[in-house]
Amino acid sequence: MSTNLTAPNPNELVSPATPERTPVARTVLMCKPDFFTVVYRINPWMDPAIPTDTALAVAQWQTLYDTYVGLGFDVRLIDPVDGLPDMVYAANGGFVIDNIAYGAAFTYAERQPEGPAYMDWFGANGFDVRVPAEINEGEGDFLLVGDVILAGTGFRSASNSHEEVAAIYGRPVITLNLINPSFYHLDTAIAVLDGSPATGNGEIAYLPSAFDEPSLAILRERFPDAIIVTEEDAAILGLNSYSDGYNVVIAERAKDFERQLRARGFNPIGVDLSELLLGGGGVKCCTLELRR
Repeated sequence: MSTNLTAPNPNELVSPATPERTPVARTVLMCKPDFFTVVYRINPWMDPAIPTDTALAVAQWQTLYDTYVGLGFDVRLIDPVDGLPDMVYAANGGFVIDNIAYGAAFTYAERQPEGPAYMDWFGANGFDVRVPAEINEGEGDFLLVGDVILAGTGFRSASNSHEEVAAIYGRPVITLNLINPSFYHLDTAIAVLDGSPATGNGEIAYLPSAFDEPSLAILRERFPDAIIVTEEDAAILGLNSYSDGYNVVIAERAKDFERQLRARGFNPIGVDLSELLLGGGGVKCCTLELRR
């Protein structure tokens, strides 16, 4: 018995363990950083002594905007407000599922006027707005993954806001405690790569050192195959990324994260938001998903 062997084409090799990914076009809200600067310090990334370049921030933000448009996203815009330099970080402006917009109530006085500004936009654009009773910073600390909401606390959003979110959306909420002040929002320590309920619990990447041990136990049990991101990539907010289920827009310097994403069948797209990093934000911070 003879077997006819043909040498495989290396360009056609696909790991059988690599799933086929399907992108799902998103609707997102963004805010142009026309008034971006750093004049106060409310996180470890901010230093008013370091000059900022508003024109550069706008140009880098425009690249992110253009990337989303190129991916087929429906990108909505909220007008920036003079005197609110952090308004560019739209993810903190609220949390939206099933056309219900849970408003933000910020911890620091410098950002508190952003809450009403975003809620006004939600109301004017047909969302069912819920005014928060508890301190929370929107999608910065609430991430929809599969059929549950991962909810961060420890620095910004109060843990009782997790109960409020559970009551509003009628979904399970899993509390995760952040312990590293450099990763003060959940979306700086976890990236949702595939949140579709069809994939079971969903797929994420995260930084273990950002969480306390009880939270790590939850993450390890629920996401045993999660991507573990290096400290180096996390330190440039590499986890602060945004995925459509196939394309993952990330910090362009997060090279090991990029490698791991490719190995899992994702298509990483690097962008440079180094100027906005001076305010403590990256790709995801600039992106609020609008789920109708």
